[in-house]
Amino acid sequence: MKNFYFEDKTQKNSKELENMYNLLLDHIISYMKINKDIYLSCSIVNDEEIHSINKEYRKIDRPTDVISFAYNDYNEGDNEPFLDLGELVISLETAYRQAKEYNHPFEREMAFLFIHGVLHLLGYDHVHSDKEAEVMFGLQNNILNSFKYDYKELNI
Repeated sequence: MKNFYFEDKTQKNSKELENMYNLLLDHIISYMKINKDIYLSCSIVNDEEIHSINKEYRKIDRPTDVISFAYNDYNEGDNEPFLDLGELVISLETAYRQAKEYNHPFEREMAFLFIHGVLHLLGYDHVHSDKEAEVMFGLQNNILNSFKYDYKELNI
């Protein structure tokens, strides 16, 4: 069972994003062969809000694209009947800029950031070593490329 809480604080694309993220979370659960109940929260915010969060919790004084807050260490929950992954915060404005910069659809960037954040919550990282980065980015790209979704143009 999946328990997914979604909030679009920008009040743009709420239904479309929530639908895409629900389907994408199902795909990630299947792809990663997760056999537990999942709990995940996701908030869509603007650059101002993610900048504030980034500054307060990561001591980085700028906006970013996605921040993951794990509620538990992924491996600590091995004996639990459910997996409370935590919370994702995604900046709609940064995602839009990055999609333009990388010349790909905005929806693809939003999916990419969601996958990236969920993988962090599942214990993957890309900061400490090149090998970690190779594993995480390879997995991230495989999940994104295998996600079959009829992207509709999201307006921001």
